[in-house]
Amino acid sequence: MERNSSLDLIRKPDRMTLGIELPLDNDWSPDGTRRREADGRPFGVPDLSKQTELVRKVDDLGFAAVWARDVPVFDTVNMGDAGSVHDVFTLLGYLAGVTRNVALGTAAVVLPIRHPMMTAKAAASADALSGGRLILGVASGDRPVEYPLLGLDFDARADAFRDAVGYMRQAWQPGGLPVEGGRIPEYDLLPRPAQGAIPMVVAGQARQTDEWLGANMDGRFVYPGGVGRMMKQTEAWSEATQGRGAFISAFHLDLLGDPDAPNEPIRFGGRMGRKALIDMFQRYAAVGVDHIAVNLRQSGRPVAEVLDELASEVIPALNDTKAALAA
Repeated sequence: MERNSSLDLIRKPDRMTLGIELPLDNDWSPDGTRRREADGRPFGVPDLSKQTELVRKVDDLGFAAVWARDVPVFDTVNMGDAGSVHDVFTLLGYLAGVTRNVALGTAAVVLPIRHPMMTAKAAASADALSGGRLILGVASGDRPVEYPLLGLDFDARADAFRDAVGYMRQAWQPGGLPVEGGRIPEYDLLPRPAQGAIPMVVAGQARQTDEWLGANMDGRFVYPGGVGRMMKQTEAWSEATQGRGAFISAFHLDLLGDPDAPNEPIRFGGRMGRKALIDMFQRYAAVGVDHIAVNLRQSGRPVAEVLDELASEVIPALNDTKAALAA
């Protein structure tokens, strides 16, 4: 099927889609914690031993996207989370070679700590290698330690974020490298993105106004919340973008073996059986959520087993429901 943008892989007119957030382990479950301690891994460093195998499974099972976070420095004191360990663009290049169908998303690249020329080149490379499947999630960053380590001003990140967005959009187009007041035609940035303009999705607020985000971003990625809160957010985003912007959220899931188990809220998500999950996700779809990135790090069951159940039971239940539920 022809598509105009990688956003078409996750934003469907008739249904909400599901993706998977990396890393693909269940280290935050009791069994996962015991395995991590037995392996001698510090808290926050994921088990990546089966990640390639599991990402291929995600790609084959019909999930819409795989999402990787940008965590340059493992802050063991303040954050205790190493993300996906690998540099996000190196990881995306690798994932481009082991997948064929899923969108490859970043959630999210911290723009002010990278030179925009190098970010533009890395993103264009990942997009070209994946055949136009990159969704560039971007943020201003919420980890103050990274800025002084790089000699950068944490308080200037709002301006730096806006400047980087403008630079990259120009750099991906023919005509030479952008400079203040024009371009340098004899210096070009290659490769060109496969999809022309790579869609950018903002994670959080990035210290910008809603008006600026609506005019300059192609989508919004937010923390999960209740249906009422999500409805207010989707309505505001739709108004800010005149209906063109994608709306994305994440969800930390511990999918129980009992399909009838009710929802027990956990941080950023829930512990429940598939019937309660389907009901919750259908409600999200009805209020305008386009895509959910599922995080399985708290899963008490093996990750591969949960992926199979999501693909065989939950994804089909979401097909063709968005428009009907909204009506």
